[in-house]
Amino acid sequence: MGDFNLTVILDAIRRAPGGLSRVELAQIVGLSPQTISNISRRLLDQNLIVEAGKEGSGPGKPRTMLRLNASGMYAVGVHLDPAVTTFVVLDLVGSVVKHTSTMTPSGADPGAVIDTIAAQITRLVADSGVDPARVAGIGVASPGPIDLEAGTVVDPPLLPGWDRVPLRDALARATGLFVLVDKDVTSAAVAETWAGGPSGAGSFIFMYMGTGIGCGIVLNDEVVRGTSGNAGEIGHIVVDPGGAPCDCGLTGCVKSTCIPQVLVAQAVEAGVLDGSHQDTNGPAVQDSFNKLCALAYDGDDRATRILDRSAVLVARAVSVIINALDVDRVVFGGPFWSGLSGRYLKLVPGIVRENSATRQIHPIDVVGTGVGEDVGAIGAASLVLEHTLAPRSQRLLLEG
Repeated sequence: MGDFNLTVILDAIRRAPGGLSRVELAQIVGLSPQTISNISRRLLDQNLIVEAGKEGSGPGKPRTMLRLNASGMYAVGVHLDPAVTTFVVLDLVGSVVKHTSTMTPSGADPGAVIDTIAAQITRLVADSGVDPARVAGIGVASPGPIDLEAGTVVDPPLLPGWDRVPLRDALARATGLFVLVDKDVTSAAVAETWAGGPSGAGSFIFMYMGTGIGCGIVLNDEVVRGTSGNAGEIGHIVVDPGGAPCDCGLTGCVKSTCIPQVLVAQAVEAGVLDGSHQDTNGPAVQDSFNKLCALAYDGDDRATRILDRSAVLVARAVSVIINALDVDRVVFGGPFWSGLSGRYLKLVPGIVRENSATRQIHPIDVVGTGVGEDVGAIGAASLVLEHTLAPRSQRLLLEG
């Protein structure tokens, strides 16, 4: 990509959907007009930006606007969830070019899952019609914990057999592409900052509602990953002291009271769902959970009570987090969010507002994601674009 100044200019153009003129770029980034002109020419030659018409209403000649070239670069995003694996091809402006999903293979064989992912990526890129040479790489959003530096998945609770699996390197060998691996909750937060619109600005937490529940953190427009890349592990916040025992030794944790597998078990016990063929693997839980949410949506009182109870408990966890971090908003999303959204958006905002330590200073908004259900996969692809295009100190070359 060249030097740091190039990425600064490209990032400024990316953040202006309507485009920027060379004069406006010089004012924003503080570089000389000649430097702006030289770098703009390089970006045009690399097909990363385009000249998109002229604008101007005052004296002087109209200014040529520069915008990102949507087809200048692409990234593949993979969201590995224990229930379903989602794939997207994302263009340079963050739009989904192609999408597909498949049930995550059950069993404790990571190799089989990686082979499935690699084959699906090859098929997806071919079906998208995108020039493979313009694919910058693959981003993978995985359940945590992960070893961010090594690109390995480290024994996620809901992916049995995935202990120290070198997902990044194995997928790079299988596809021949550059690969990044990050946590699913972090990837979702990245997606919100890149494609979420107003909900992705400032400081917020992203409550990821998947097979597990986690939290992505963004403070002052910067994604917070923590020392090892595992910030946001909230499964053992106690939200119901008299609740079900958790495998950590405590009782009433988020993990033991709120995740879809637990809600499905509660529905079976209450007679809301048929438990005669109940399976606890990811895809089966998703199917049962969707049935539970559909029953609640149709007015089944028992199903509604189960979802409402979970909303109260999750809101307690959210309250702990927002008081610790002092954020502007809470954004909910993830593969299981659509079924929960109606009940959660009715109940959670009031509980959060009541428990907020800063409620007399600033409000806390509670909203659904602006990205949609594919937020994990879109976030994974955004990781690649962020890595390739965003200004980073490693690129820094001072202008002479």
